[in-house]
Amino acid sequence: MASVTAFPSTGNEFDPARAYKVLICDLIGLKLGPCGQPDPSEAKAYIESRGGAFHFSAVEQAGPLKPGALHFFYQPDLSTGDELMAAAGKGQYDAVIAAATVLPAGTIFPLGGVRIGAGTGNMGSLSWGGGGGEGGTAPLMNTPGINSRATAQMVLKAILKVLPDLRVDVLHDRVARGDFDTGRDLRDYPTEKLEGKTIAVIGYGNIGREVAKLARAFGMHVVIHARARHRRWIEAEGFVYGETIAAAAAGAHVLSVHVGLGSLNAETGRYANAGLVNSDVLSAMAQGAVVVNYDRGELVDVDALANGLATGQVRHAAIDADLFKTMATGELSGPMVPYLRLVGDFPDSIELLPHAAADTDHPSRVAGARQAVDQVYAAIVEKKVTNLKGTLPAGYRSAGSKTPDGIGAVTVQRLVDVFQSSGEVSELAALLSEQARLWSAVADASDEDRAAIAEANGERLMSGTNRLSRLIEAMGLTGPYQR
Repeated sequence: MASVTAFPSTGNEFDPARAYKVLICDLIGLKLGPCGQPDPSEAKAYIESRGGAFHFSAVEQAGPLKPGALHFFYQPDLSTGDELMAAAGKGQYDAVIAAATVLPAGTIFPLGGVRIGAGTGNMGSLSWGGGGGEGGTAPLMNTPGINSRATAQMVLKAILKVLPDLRVDVLHDRVARGDFDTGRDLRDYPTEKLEGKTIAVIGYGNIGREVAKLARAFGMHVVIHARARHRRWIEAEGFVYGETIAAAAAGAHVLSVHVGLGSLNAETGRYANAGLVNSDVLSAMAQGAVVVNYDRGELVDVDALANGLATGQVRHAAIDADLFKTMATGELSGPMVPYLRLVGDFPDSIELLPHAAADTDHPSRVAGARQAVDQVYAAIVEKKVTNLKGTLPAGYRSAGSKTPDGIGAVTVQRLVDVFQSSGEVSELAALLSEQARLWSAVADASDEDRAAIAEANGERLMSGTNRLSRLIEAMGLTGPYQR
């Protein structure tokens, strides 16, 4: 067992006579190590630097545990519901860190759980009331924003595979064989650029907002549907607000959904957002549209998608959802299963990924694991909850939210952190003062004088504007504000 240092006690909140046990049931390092397997050593080193112990075993095989420490048990091969119930259905662990693994309702984690990444629909334990965190006695948390940019980039990759629709593979083959004349043959391969196309982004969370920003960088017209309270900030960022999903999808060439599963109805077993992308939404889009669901498989009505593909209303669908396989029987489960029947009918129009878009970036996974360790530590030792999902259980206090710089809303804490950077604050104040002076002069001048101002001060105006926008971005002062 690794050498550990006991965490400090915080009165009655932490028992130094106890050994606290945390299950890690997903990979916390994706880069292959010397043995050719995903290497968790970076997260392991971080755990040990915090005084924790890292075990490559289940708790039953660990032997005596040092009291007053957090012990992390790395079991990334747990996958099926039966396996999770056997491992954690009797309260063998105090807390859990997961990523894509679906935790059954009967798993027990009395001191909390953290999902690496956004959303918590897979965190089904009733210890915190299921995937929405509404109820229970333990806190449910996540690490929003950690993999937002990686996921958004994969969404754009999915779009760029079909739009613009230049047959790169065909052209490469002809060129490689020397069977092409640019002057004579290129006219046979017309295409349309992505610029000017409309994308409907459903959801204004961290990933949805990053997708919107990337799409705008490609010159796309971006329409976002989200709760009405987000409208102010969506429009402030220069995007168009769609009051309904169908309104956002109207005439869109691409749709990308990022809303999460929502709450689970215990009576029906159905999530609130299941089937959100339905026939009404798909029929509102432009003919030959592209649908990307790199969120949760359940969000798209598969029957409606099949009909859209059959009629040509949807030309291409890219789906990224969990798929699990019982090794003993080969039985498949997970939200990807309903999509499998589409492959035979539409082999050239559908692309399926096993929830890989958000979970294959090594730095994001390690950063998420480190943050999750910090959140588990704070919840157990200090009863502080960061990035709470759902309701705050009795006996805990909220520590607010935490996202990487430049991701998500600007919080009071982020402003406080920015204010401590006296050099950047002074530069920002000077730039704003100069820009205000120059633009005030333009506003007060006649048309003839404005031409003279442009000639005399154009370089200062543009260099200041460019520096101002870059500085604001670097300071993380873009996006919505959240108290």
